[in-house]
Amino acid sequence: MEKVGIVGYYQLKPELDIMMSPYEAIFTAVRGALDSAGLKRKDITTVVTCTNDYYDGKTISNCFKVEAGGAYMKDETKVELDGAHAAAYGLYRILSGNHKLAMIYGFSTPSCYFYEPVRILELDPTFDRTMSVINPYTTGGMQMRAYMKAFGVNEEDIAKVAVQNYKNCSKNSLALPEAKKPDISVQDVLDSEILSSPLRRLMYPIPCDGATAMILAPERQSLKITDNPVWITGMGQCQETYYLGDRDLSISVSMEKAAEKAYKRAGINDPKSEIDVAEIFGHTSCEELILAEAAHLSEKGKGAILLDSGPALNPSGGAMSAFTPCASGLTRLVEAAKQLRGEADGYQISGAKKAIASGQVGFCAQNNIVFVLEGGG
Repeated sequence: MEKVGIVGYYQLKPELDIMMSPYEAIFTAVRGALDSAGLKRKDITTVVTCTNDYYDGKTISNCFKVEAGGAYMKDETKVELDGAHAAAYGLYRILSGNHKLAMIYGFSTPSCYFYEPVRILELDPTFDRTMSVINPYTTGGMQMRAYMKAFGVNEEDIAKVAVQNYKNCSKNSLALPEAKKPDISVQDVLDSEILSSPLRRLMYPIPCDGATAMILAPERQSLKITDNPVWITGMGQCQETYYLGDRDLSISVSMEKAAEKAYKRAGINDPKSEIDVAEIFGHTSCEELILAEAAHLSEKGKGAILLDSGPALNPSGGAMSAFTPCASGLTRLVEAAKQLRGEADGYQISGAKKAIASGQVGFCAQNNIVFVLEGGG
């Protein structure tokens, strides 16, 4: 695949209630990404937004955000999935040869809506939604139960993932203050409120307000903009069946196939030894393990070993650090890029040269997308 570079990015500091208008938040993120690359709005040739009509409470949720996102009198389009999918759309536009600079941003403000109830509208309307018991909590519990039963994993192992994420969050200046828990213990996680057995409150990230923006450019343009671009060398995407009852929730077929496509394009033969950093978007601590295993970073049922060896798993704290719908996957890309550019202050992985970042949508990670990133000008 032709090289496309990440040349600029910016993450607005997330908050439970950001106290900004949507337009101010988006403008700040987009302006920040342009400034990080030394660019002007006039340099942008296409803008890909990631917002959601249901989350925003209005049809065509991007239509009033055109000016704030730098897209006035420019090519603009929307992806109503995760910010990582918007990045893929921007990647396609660059690879088409029709655009030289793609601005991608993801934005949402869960302080203005109830995230979990709104997500119920994603369910199959005939078999799942009508049961009135399936929601992000119960499906997270079912997924965790299926994983534990299939591989003999206990709650303590999954709680350890949450503990590591919260400790990593404490080193990340852009993590929610509520997620910075440097002294948290496994027992603290196990003593937290049950959302849907065995899933507990501290195994589930807090939805928060925020915006993340990123700029993509083709190789020649990238090298004119910066002497330290991050290259997207592989990308893969896959979606599983819509009906939850047809899936084995202990594994992730879509993540496995997406990762395999991305590795093939990037020439990765042994992910466990070749990947240095993995920024994976998991809705729960258990799902993070399932997705890491599906990405061939460890054997199935053995993902907890990544806490001590193998590729660094979510050194930023992952979704626990800041779970902004429509932006979480894009934030994972930015965090991976920061590692490869040596800009992850306080949680930098020494010598990181190759990374993966993932995004997802749908219950129990129904649709997954994986990017392989490599550093070096």
